Amino acid sequence: METKQYDWVDLYKEFSHLLLGFRRQREELITKVEKIFKDTGISMPTLDKDNQITDIDPFTIFGLFNKSSMKESNRLKIIESVAETFGVQADIPTSFDSVPVLNNQNATFYDYVGERGESDIEELWDLFETAMKYADNPTEGNRKVLSKYFDLVINKKGNGNSKVTMALYWIAPDSFLNLDQRNSWYIYESGKIPGKVVSSLPKIESKIPSAKYFEIINILLSYLNSGECSLKDFKELSFEAWRYSEEVNQKIKDDKTTRDEKGAGLADEDVDTVHYWIYSPGDGAVKWEDFYRQNVMGIGWSRIGDLTQYTSKDEMKVAMKEKIDPSKPYRNAAHATWQFANEMKPGDIVFVKKGMHQLIGRGIVKSDYFFDSSIDSDYSNFREMNWTDNYIDEPKDHPGQAVMKTLTDITSYTDYVEKLITLFEKDEDNDEVEVPDISYPLYDKKRFLDEVYMDEDKYNTLVGLVKTKKNVILQGAPGVGKTYAAKRLAYSMMGVKDQERVMMIQFHQSYSYEDFIEGFRPTSAGEGFEIKKGSFYNFCKKAADDLDNDYFFIIDEINRGNLSKIFGELFMLIENDKRGNALQLLYSDEKFSVPKNLHIIGMMNTADRSLAMLDYALRRRFAFFEMKPGFESEGFRNYRMSLNSKEFNNLINTIDNLNGVITADESLGEGFCIGHSYFCELREISNSMLSNIVEYELIPLLKEYWFDEPLKIKDWTNYLRGAIK
Repeated sequence: METKQYDWVDLYKEFSHLLLGFRRQREELITKVEKIFKDTGISMPTLDKDNQITDIDPFTIFGLFNKSSMKESNRLKIIESVAETFGVQADIPTSFDSVPVLNNQNATFYDYVGERGESDIEELWDLFETAMKYADNPTEGNRKVLSKYFDLVINKKGNGNSKVTMALYWIAPDSFLNLDQRNSWYIYESGKIPGKVVSSLPKIESKIPSAKYFEIINILLSYLNSGECSLKDFKELSFEAWRYSEEVNQKIKDDKTTRDEKGAGLADEDVDTVHYWIYSPGDGAVKWEDFYRQNVMGIGWSRIGDLTQYTSKDEMKVAMKEKIDPSKPYRNAAHATWQFANEMKPGDIVFVKKGMHQLIGRGIVKSDYFFDSSIDSDYSNFREMNWTDNYIDEPKDHPGQAVMKTLTDITSYTDYVEKLITLFEKDEDNDEVEVPDISYPLYDKKRFLDEVYMDEDKYNTLVGLVKTKKNVILQGAPGVGKTYAAKRLAYSMMGVKDQERVMMIQFHQSYSYEDFIEGFRPTSAGEGFEIKKGSFYNFCKKAADDLDNDYFFIIDEINRGNLSKIFGELFMLIENDKRGNALQLLYSDEKFSVPKNLHIIGMMNTADRSLAMLDYALRRRFAFFEMKPGFESEGFRNYRMSLNSKEFNNLINTIDNLNGVITADESLGEGFCIGHSYFCELREISNSMLSNIVEYELIPLLKEYWFDEPLKIKDWTNYLRGAIK
């Protein structure tokens, strides 16, 4: 079938006029709606309390086939049934280009019985009828009548700009503009509409008055008809807004992918880590023995079919509502099902529970997700497993009460995971269960220098300091890439991106010895106190069990904490020549030492006036490495050349001059220079992007630096703005 763009308009318009004929025959209209869903075999969405429909409006009926996450096949089924049921003569659409859709969670234009006003649905019909009259005959008189009902409806609970203008656009797209999120962004923020046009438009409000809405329509119609624009009408504008927003979103995704591939931020997508899950094989673990025997784990929801067909949790949730029970939210079910199909991976550890108080098994995930309806009619979604433990005959007591969900990722609950691991430790006569080896991505000096924008000589110096001193603080102004560099420095020294050997924490004013080493904490049962080990203690023990490999403990904002209080007796133990020596810990009857293969990397912002200097006793135990702006590094020069932007080059040259002034300023100095991180990871340069950096990042920083020198702020504000014009 040949696709014809905007061929939906004819059917939507004809259906609008047919619907108007049912304004006084609403019981018959409801019967027809129910028949449509019965004939198509599609579950009818909830349209009133307990789905006992007593009244309905025309916009809600249009919404039945204009919803987000609705499959196009179901959309066409409903439209074909609508055409047959109401006698629509227009052809079935081949394309839905520019048709906006409702949020599934807010798909009626009225509240349910008991919550809506007596005239709410009648006023929706009034809006519908007067909108059609205005579309057929756009006189000032018709506009005034329409405006009355527009203002009434848009101020009803649950309605707003996007929803009401979307509804008007459905029935008359040549007369009414859809002000949903995409269109509003395209018109006001994308830069695709000339500034002189945008500046003449009234600002968008959450519930825009009719006068402003029609003003927007008139200004944009004038622009579309002026010959200055390649778009001819609101349909083309809406389609272009969708197309361009998709393009921008894809660029954002590509940028994120590129950053993730480079290991941007604190988490790295290309680093595989073991996750821990707690899982229930059916109600009361009824499927456990079958799954254990077959070496699989299964999850229900067979009625929604192969899980790989869904691209989001929302799509799964919609399918569950359509195929099982439209009245249930399925929030947790969709989340668990999505994780089972998409987030769980081979090598993950699964603990099996029965009810909320018993543990009956443990295993290791062996395969990716697969769908097989031949194994079990109720359970068709599977992963192959290596079940290592079966305690169905003598269940273990769960520590506390387990969550009720079928599947939960518990990796981040480290204490809980440790308790479960301890419960399943093998007897001395048996071998321990081995977690499969993980293949970590390689990482070396070259990759570090490509990403961090540091000269090779400085990198070699920094690595030498870490190896000899064991404890190094990276200090520098904001934006020089301290946090970005710290983890990559560890990776480059290890040769691989092994997150298991790197731990990062952040100090703050409330951080204490008890958080860092050990301290008394309430027991889980709330019946007393127990000694709980801190982050540094646990990581030291982990490093001590693997002395053949280097481990890195990274402390962000190291000068924000009370360091004497946090480190306690570790002042001596962290020194390079004291590594391996043991001291009695403050709370427990235990000797503790810091292993030789553990390196401490701290980060310190030299431009923060509010922070005190480091304790001199601690300062002696650290080497301090000054990180400076990397504008002159080979990596940044290559990056700058790849962008090939005159405005970008002008701005960087201006920043270089500005840093010279900051360095010479007696009240500031080199530690306050503007770093290169403000300008990194830009794939394409635009004036608006550079302007945002200047206006919302650099100028506020200068106002902080020179709060008592307004003329200097004014001069450099003008220089920065002028650089990108």
